[in-house]
Amino acid sequence: MAKTMPPSPFAPATLPRLDPIAGVCFSTAEAGIRYQGRTDLMVAVLAEDTAVAGVFTQSKTASAPVLTCRKHLKKGEARVLVVNSGNANAFTGKKGKEAVDITVDAAAKAGDCARHEVFVASTGVIGEPLEAEKFAHLLEGLVKDAAPDAFEPAARAIMTTDTYPKMATRKALIGDVEVTLNGFCKGAGMIAPDMATMLCFIFTDAHIAAKPLQALLSEHVETTFNAMTVDGDTSTSDTCLIFATGDASARGQEPITKAGSKKLKEFSAALHDLMQDLAIQVAKDGEGLSKFVTFIVEGAESEKAARKIALSCANSPILKTAIAGEDPNWGRVVMAVGKSGEAADRDKLSIWFGDHCVARDGERSAEYDEAIAASYMKGREIVIRIDVGVGKATSHVWTCDLTHDYVSINADYRS
Repeated sequence: MAKTMPPSPFAPATLPRLDPIAGVCFSTAEAGIRYQGRTDLMVAVLAEDTAVAGVFTQSKTASAPVLTCRKHLKKGEARVLVVNSGNANAFTGKKGKEAVDITVDAAAKAGDCARHEVFVASTGVIGEPLEAEKFAHLLEGLVKDAAPDAFEPAARAIMTTDTYPKMATRKALIGDVEVTLNGFCKGAGMIAPDMATMLCFIFTDAHIAAKPLQALLSEHVETTFNAMTVDGDTSTSDTCLIFATGDASARGQEPITKAGSKKLKEFSAALHDLMQDLAIQVAKDGEGLSKFVTFIVEGAESEKAARKIALSCANSPILKTAIAGEDPNWGRVVMAVGKSGEAADRDKLSIWFGDHCVARDGERSAEYDEAIAASYMKGREIVIRIDVGVGKATSHVWTCDLTHDYVSINADYRS
């Protein structure tokens, strides 16, 4: 089993307080799936008529839980969410689907709901069969005992190599009715989201139908979770789900049934802010990290091109190790820009480390000072800005450095 690592240097001194949301209850258990002496099974019980939207990994080797969630999502209805940690139930063949079916059947019975109203997610080791029969019998009790004030235990139960639970909360008005959004996610390694993050679950008491909820989630994932990477490896299990219980309608909120409604403007902004908060928290808990890094690309042909260039930098091992070594090696930035395959004018390329211009118009900057740049690199949070000189589009990506500890964590992951 992977060695326990010290907390991320960005772990919060205190965790945010997430108020209960009407129509959402949680329960957790020590099921012994892989970990001993800690919870590894989480159940969320949702009110009748809860709407759901989701985005998932685009991996061609997606896990059995992802395939099931995609199928169930077509109905847009949810009553129970079951999540386990320690085993990803991915690359497990027919046994993987059987494990999901066992879980869904037990959860549907416990929650007195239809099978399509059950959503499942798994995270952990790939390729090991998940023995769902060893924990499915727990679901009846977990559903019965679920409590509303249990966001933190739920967030802890889904952790793998995370060093702290990642949670966030926001408020928003829909009309003159205040609604709450709470979310938590897990992820520290094998992070290069492609439509989602490792596992992320968002809950709100807003009354929003599945279609407008899906439109918002799909829109905001692009500039939040898809603008974050730890190591360039997209998981088989990426799952991001948002559940809307509709309880706010009892307080006078007018139900939102159409995508693009102007009444969702403030809710949309709050959802984006919450997702961005969680995405940054994942990058700030990257396995073995010592620094949080933001790449900002300007002067690109399109936003898509700018994002690709930023990801090329953020996923470059040789550049990330230079940052870990506190080396202001702007030559590695030049390399990463060039290998992206997107347009860049070599003779107009300019690079800043923080406020310090290290390269301007295709060569080392006249004002470059090695001592000043090296001093900047000793900071915990690093911003590298790049102007590629071919257009006006910009984008950003959050990431972390690459240290010896990352290698140790992943070398020991199954041992």
